Amino acid sequence: MRLPALAVLLVVVLGAPAGAQAPAAARQAVLAETDRLAGDIARVASTLWTYSELALKETRSAALLADLLEREGFRVERGVAGMPTAFVATVGTGKPIVGILAEYDALPGIGNAAVPRRQPREDGVTSGQGCGHDLFGAGSVGAAVALKRVMETQKLPGTLRLYGTPAEETGVGKIYMARDGLFDDLDAALEWHPGQDNEVVNAPNQALNNFTIEFSGQPAHAAFDPWNGRSALDAAELFAHGLNLMREHVKPTARIHYVFTSAGEAPNVVPSAAAVWGFVRDMDRASVEAHYAWILKIAEGAALATGTTHKATLTSGLHEYLFNRPLQEAMQRNLEAAGAPAFGEAEQQFARELQRSLGLPEKGLDTSVEPLAAGLAEPEGGSTDVSDVSHITPTVGLSVATAGIGLPWHSWATAASHGIPGASKAAITAARVMALTGVDLLTTPGLVARARADFLERTGGRKYRSPLAPGQKPVLPRQ
Repeated sequence: MRLPALAVLLVVVLGAPAGAQAPAAARQAVLAETDRLAGDIARVASTLWTYSELALKETRSAALLADLLEREGFRVERGVAGMPTAFVATVGTGKPIVGILAEYDALPGIGNAAVPRRQPREDGVTSGQGCGHDLFGAGSVGAAVALKRVMETQKLPGTLRLYGTPAEETGVGKIYMARDGLFDDLDAALEWHPGQDNEVVNAPNQALNNFTIEFSGQPAHAAFDPWNGRSALDAAELFAHGLNLMREHVKPTARIHYVFTSAGEAPNVVPSAAAVWGFVRDMDRASVEAHYAWILKIAEGAALATGTTHKATLTSGLHEYLFNRPLQEAMQRNLEAAGAPAFGEAEQQFARELQRSLGLPEKGLDTSVEPLAAGLAEPEGGSTDVSDVSHITPTVGLSVATAGIGLPWHSWATAASHGIPGASKAAITAARVMALTGVDLLTTPGLVARARADFLERTGGRKYRSPLAPGQKPVLPRQ
């Protein structure tokens, strides 16, 4: 059945030139709207940076974005997919249906004042936007608002959705939204991410399993009668040792990392409970599932060896990113049209001071635009739940420089970088590129058809399968 359907799509595509773009008036209008929104984008980014809320605790951040979109005329559904901080904002009707993804969660323990040195925030907030999701959320919402306004003034057909997706840092938000079918009817999804260069995303990332292993034992007096106890901590340590031995026998593309989230409460009590939170990654979903099966055996062995019991929980499982060449080419043209962020000397000096303090070359911020290579770039580490969206609908992503070249990511240095006023220039650039690409999709049927054909070619017509267990609900933190 796949070949005839693909053939029909190719026939449609043949009627349009490969480089066809939206009408010039609509493109000029959406750029003008994005520029008018620049101050709002900057204010939203600054507020999200101030909040710096952790995964599934982004109460104020989600409300800020959802309220803004509601005032703009979007129909907002809040608390979707069992997550209070997830929402979907919709405007328009009919086809095509274009989605824009927004993130806004922060990372624990890396909060820093917006200064080029290690300095705690005066407000006592210890979490930080070390991945730049304050800019991500502001830029995506700015693109959606600009595109909505042009849809109205230019009478563009179709539906636009802004997806408020929480908990990307723990690989949770979009997985539950995907499992519940919230992306199923999209014709295309657009996203961006802060980074250290300006380019259309083209480097393979890693699939991932996010899991916890909980061990239960028997408490006893650690000196008087330890033989009556069974140590859950012993089991957790043996499990961790097994993970470290496993590392020698997996391919270099694999990554295994973990933390102990509980390990007993007093040294004179044999610990009755201990838990390990871990990630396992590799370049494709099948490899991750094979590694995870091995990890489960290690957990079982650790429990057997220590006379304890254990429970394994798969919190989320991510796919690798599925690229879409027609959308990449369209976004590349728009990135080249918009250009890199216009960073001034203040932003460059801030980046150089950070680089100097960390012993790095003082190269400042990248202001060049990378070309789109003919093939995929070299694989990179890291994972994102955007990847699962890319297995449901044609998806394309953009990287925009927001922090100095070579600065450690997920660190206090990038948290500081993403809080300075000039950082919003990157969010505005991202909004311009995504809004232009949105106009292309809404007004160029051939682009939608080519993207769908490429998607079917890469997936072989296979439907997305959620790694989550049927009926599994997200684990919500205590507020």
